[in-house]
Amino acid sequence: MTAQPETLYGADDLTHLEGLDAVRKRPGMYIGSTDSRGVGHLVNEILDNSTDEGVAGHAKKVDVILHADGSVRVDDDGRGIPTDVHAKSGISGVELVLTRLHAGGKFGGSGYKTSGGLHGVGASAVNALSRRFDVTVRRGGKVHSMSFRHGVPGIFDGDGPDAPFTPGPGLQIVGAMKRGQRTGTSIRWWHDPRYFETGAALDTEAVRLKLRNTAFLVPGVAYRLRDETGEKAVEESFHFPNGLTDMVEYLAPAGDRPVSGTLLVTGEGTYREN
Repeated sequence: MTAQPETLYGADDLTHLEGLDAVRKRPGMYIGSTDSRGVGHLVNEILDNSTDEGVAGHAKKVDVILHADGSVRVDDDGRGIPTDVHAKSGISGVELVLTRLHAGGKFGGSGYKTSGGLHGVGASAVNALSRRFDVTVRRGGKVHSMSFRHGVPGIFDGDGPDAPFTPGPGLQIVGAMKRGQRTGTSIRWWHDPRYFETGAALDTEAVRLKLRNTAFLVPGVAYRLRDETGEKAVEESFHFPNGLTDMVEYLAPAGDRPVSGTLLVTGEGTYREN
């Protein structure tokens, strides 16, 4: 006797994953892979958010720090993630963009006119795959802070990802901004190796290449990389005020005679999003 197809596959065989469970169940679908490239993609997702602030004209500086304990920190001097309460969800803007898929300021409204990422899952996916994820926002004269473990907000009693954790309140005001201090967002995370292949690790050279290429494309932002993973901390800056002109000069082999001077085509225009 042969079973009919409909008896083998029904509604009870469908799985509905809510919140960030989908990211942890199938991380490769959200970050591309679970090898070392996936670990690097976590950096790209957070970095691209800071870059979007620069493209929009709100950020001038982005710092990336590779800590010796394997964590990564990205700081920018942009506007800071909105800290007020989102009317529909009842949670702060910070918690919303870091815990809900497809949430953010890139789908309309006055958040961004252009953006390097439009799916709204980047930061929340990094959060879901992290043993610890800390965010600090300087905005409205106040310093706000929040921590997560695997996307769940709470409080760590100590430093590092292995400190005791208690699920708890959301965004907290931890102080006032100092005189002259710029607004912005600081994010530090420790990825969870359980969701990645054995031996997967961050490729520092790939991070360096990402920063250099991004700096060519966003001439208004100065990027700085601090690598603390070696015996001695190393810092490198990437800032190319002339943008693609600087990129052409960088790519031209040293000593080669140019065929002509650099031809730079510029212009302005408008577009309408349908």
